[in-house]
Amino acid sequence: MQRYHISRHNSFYTIGLSYKKADADIRGRFSLDEVSAVALLEQAKAEGIDGLLVTSTCNRTELHGFAQHPFQLIKLLCDNTKGTVEEFQAVAYVHKNKEAINHLFRVGTGLDSQILGDFEIISQLKRSFIRSKKIGLANPFLERLCNAVIRASKRIKTETQISSGATSVAFASVQYILKEIPDIANKDILLFGTGKIGRNTCENLIKHTDHSHVTLINRTRDKAEKIAGKFNLVVRPYSELASEIRKTDILIVATGSQSPTITKELIHNKKPLLILDLSIPKNVSNEVAQLEHVSLVHLDDLSKITDETLERRKAFIPQAEEIIEEIKSEFSQWLETRKFAPVINALKKKLNSLKDAELDYQSKKLANFDSQQADIVSERIIQKITRQFANHLKESDHNAEDSLELIQKVFQLELDSK
Repeated sequence: MQRYHISRHNSFYTIGLSYKKADADIRGRFSLDEVSAVALLEQAKAEGIDGLLVTSTCNRTELHGFAQHPFQLIKLLCDNTKGTVEEFQAVAYVHKNKEAINHLFRVGTGLDSQILGDFEIISQLKRSFIRSKKIGLANPFLERLCNAVIRASKRIKTETQISSGATSVAFASVQYILKEIPDIANKDILLFGTGKIGRNTCENLIKHTDHSHVTLINRTRDKAEKIAGKFNLVVRPYSELASEIRKTDILIVATGSQSPTITKELIHNKKPLLILDLSIPKNVSNEVAQLEHVSLVHLDDLSKITDETLERRKAFIPQAEEIIEEIKSEFSQWLETRKFAPVINALKKKLNSLKDAELDYQSKKLANFDSQQADIVSERIIQKITRQFANHLKESDHNAEDSLELIQKVFQLELDSK
C-alpha cells in the first residue's frame, strides 16, 4: 500500500473471527464494547498505526487497518479482550490488501452475515468509522472504502430482494417463538435489555405476533420506557427481575453485558420457561440450561433457522455481487490515482512557486499592476494544467510510470517523503 501514498505501513489487513469457525463462547472472549474499542484504538495510535477500524458484533470481531505485519493487529485485539493469541489462531482469518477490501464489501453488504441479507452490520461500520475519525485513525483510504461499502449496501438493498422481509437475529428469534410456542397470544413475554437488538426484537414481536403481553426491563429504566411508550407496553424496575422471570413464559435476553446477567439463582420457575439469549458474550449462564422446566436457546441456534424466504434470497446473491464488483471497480480506480498524487502535488507546488516569482517581478516592474487579479487568473491556469496532467495519468494505464518520471524530470520536481 505504500505506493498508493496512503499509509506509512506496507499493507492493509483484515484480521478477525466470525460465527463460521468461532462459537459463541470464543466470540465472547474477543468481543469489544465501546470502552475497550476506544482503548484499542488509542493503543494503536500510540504504537504508530495510522489507519484502523474496529467492528464487534454478535457474529464477528474484526480489525481493518494498516500495519507492517498482521501480528501488530492481532496483538492489539488480544491486549484489549479476554482472548489469547493461541485461541485467535485456532479460529481466525487474515486477509491482505485486495482480499481485505473484498471481505469488507461482503461483510458490509450482508453477504457474509450469519443470516443472509442482515444489514445490521452497516450501521456498525458507520459507527466504527466515526469512532476512528474522532481518535485520528480514519485516513482518506478508510473514508473512501467505508463510503464505497455503504453505497454498495444501499444499492443492494434497493435494487435486489436479498433483504426482503426482516432478516436479523431479532426476526429469527420471533420466528422461532412462533414455530415452537403454541397459543402464543396467551403467553407472557419478558424482554430484558433494550439496546439495539432488544429494540428490534420488541418491534418484531409486536409486528409479527400482535402481542400485548410483553414486559420490558432494563437497568436504565428510562430507555425501556421510551420503547414501552411507543408500543404501549409495561415496564418493570430492574429490582423486580427475579419475580418477573417467575411469572413469564418466554424470557428474551439482549443485555449486551460482558458477563452473564441471568444466573441460576434468578430462576425459580415451576412452569415451562423458554429463554432466548441474543447476546455476545452469552448473557445467560450455561448452568441455567440444567434447570428443570427451562429451555435455553442461543442466537447461534436461531441463525440456523432457514425458511422459504431466506432460501429465496439466495437467488439474488449474483445480482448483489455484480453491484459490489461495479462499486469496487470504482474504488480501485480511485486507489490507482493515489499513486501519482505526490507528483501532481509537487507539480502544483512548483507551478505556484513560478507564479509567485513572476507576480513579484511584474509588480515591481509595472505601475498599477493588479496583483490580486493576476493571482486569480494564474491560479485558474495552474488548476487547469494540473487537472490536464492528472487526467492523462488516469487514462494512461500502460505508461503511467513513464509519464510520472517524465513530469518529474521536465519540471525538476522534489517529492515530499512520508
